[in-house]
Amino acid sequence: MSVMVKESPISEKDMIAEAEKALADISRIRDGVGRVIFGQESVVERTLVALLAGGHALLVGVPGLAKTKLVETLGIALGLDSRRIQFTPDLMPSDILGSEVMEQDETGKRSFRFISGPIFAQLLMADEINRASPRTQSALLQAMQEYHVTIAGARHDLPAPFHVLATQNPLEQEGTYPLPEAQLDRFLMQVDILYPEIEAERRILLETTGIEDAKAQNVLQPVRLKEIQTLIRRMPVPESVVEAILTLVRSARPGQGNAETDKNVAWGPGPRASQALMLCTRARALYDGRLAPSVDDVRALAEPVLQHRMALTFAARAEGTSVRDVVAKLVKGI
Repeated sequence: MSVMVKESPISEKDMIAEAEKALADISRIRDGVGRVIFGQESVVERTLVALLAGGHALLVGVPGLAKTKLVETLGIALGLDSRRIQFTPDLMPSDILGSEVMEQDETGKRSFRFISGPIFAQLLMADEINRASPRTQSALLQAMQEYHVTIAGARHDLPAPFHVLATQNPLEQEGTYPLPEAQLDRFLMQVDILYPEIEAERRILLETTGIEDAKAQNVLQPVRLKEIQTLIRRMPVPESVVEAILTLVRSARPGQGNAETDKNVAWGPGPRASQALMLCTRARALYDGRLAPSVDDVRALAEPVLQHRMALTFAARAEGTSVRDVVAKLVKGI
């Protein structure tokens, strides 16, 4: 038994044909990114899965792991209109959203004109997002969820597709402001970037210290990305995957009968986590060349989808327990 999204009907033959075309496009994106970003296959996969699923991603890693370069490369490869905002403590919401300015014409009549900010892009890179004040961070809340912003009571729609890829340094916390839970929940995934393997680092040494670096090439257009995102939402989902998602997400909430969770988790993921897992498992299946997700996709994506949507109790933190440890134990239950 499978669960289908309520979309216009599409035959199995057409679905297979569309999936094959999408797989060829995704393969070209992977090859293009691979010429610039060495190693980090898991990071590239998860970030691309977030974009293919139509969502946003938070990239967390120490400086020098090519977070910024990855975002720039994806923007070029996908043909997206990209903007970058360097978040700093003195950044204001109007620096992101834009503002209204008063103008006077030849007759002396005055009127307000809206000047759009850098958020009006298809791919917004929020560099070191936790360095801005909570007031400035909240400027992204409406945009990331509703895909429009409201300025002086007027609605302004954002370009489609619209994605936010934010970066964060997990080590240096002086002068930073933790992201509020409501904003963290709007990120489809948190992608942790670790140090590269030795062979990847050897390649980095040899290929990035010469006269010229490898440059990204455009391989896709935004319209085509939207078509792939629509195809992903039409993919069938087996009932076993739906049950695995429900079991996993609900077991991560205190008060649901899981003794380990009740002991270690202060608050758990909401329904948006289930929605994120549903979309991401579909996108990962297509990324791997499959027409339907499996329970293995749920297991593989549990950590990046859930870890930023959970908080541990004081006792759990005192004992050295991490959110990853809790999620790993929950995954074994499915």
